[in-house]
Amino acid sequence: QVQLVESGGGSVQAGGSLRLSCTTSGYVSEYCTAWFRQAPGKEREGVAAISPTYGVRFYADSVEGRFTISQDNAKTTVYLQMDSLKPEDTAMYICAARNIRGCAWPIVPSEYVTWGRGTQVTVSS
Repeated sequence: QVQLVESGGGSVQAGGSLRLSCTTSGYVSEYCTAWFRQAPGKEREGVAAISPTYGVRFYADSVEGRFTISQDNAKTTVYLQMDSLKPEDTAMYICAARNIRGCAWPIVPSEYVTWGRGTQVTVSS
């Protein structure tokens, strides 16, 4: 059974940092994995994606240069390092996986088949 479990969310002041973790099980760890976020009343937004097989990473313009997506050597956990956080980064952050190795741009929710439940990030000014 494919499962994704997020952790690492919390409350932080603007300018601070958080590292989110997405622990994966039950599927090929080489699959494309992404982080999405959704704020109340807004559409789900693709934030970052990683393709371990092809060594490719994609980032939304809104987080480019501030967020870094990576994977551990065992390929069981995907991380999202978030630096220089802004109040507009406040959202539920959700990990998702495709069932193929490649990632595509833009990061579109309909292309991801397995989803975690999310972890809340709140950034105060």
